[in-house]
Amino acid sequence: MAKKYVVMAEEGEHKLLEQVQETFGLDLSDAELIYTGVGGINIIRSLQGLDREAEIYNIGYAGSANFEVGSWAEVTEVRLNHPNVTYKEPELKNLSPALPSREGVRRAICYTNCDFVLASEYKDCVFDMELAFIAALGFKHLHSLKYVSDNLSLHSYHDLTHGVE
Repeated sequence: MAKKYVVMAEEGEHKLLEQVQETFGLDLSDAELIYTGVGGINIIRSLQGLDREAEIYNIGYAGSANFEVGSWAEVTEVRLNHPNVTYKEPELKNLSPALPSREGVRRAICYTNCDFVLASEYKDCVFDMELAFIAALGFKHLHSLKYVSDNLSLHSYHDLTHGVE
């Protein structure tokens, strides 16, 4: 059986792993934990050597224009967010459900950005800074659970997470 990894951007997100295990009964005790750092370059540097057959669980914070802060989203599809230009890019739909369908967990698209998103017309989705880069590496068993930390407010994000500056 392939190795299992929990991939998180920052050590401060560790409490989310505990919450996922308690709230959803998802046992990840046999998974190796990898803190990558924030953003695409850190993802590539941290994960490029992993077996593409490995089972990857990306758990982390995400913003949303309209999802309630404190809610969870299970990502079904990931795209880069580049609202000012349109160009052809590969579809990154290789995400697998981590949880059985259940009340209280939305299934949503995640838009990955290189900077913190402060405004967007996109609704019913989440925004992060890593997932599209993880997906682009071609892992065959990729799951992602995002905890909504803010409604596109850097101040609210900092208050909750004490995360990146």
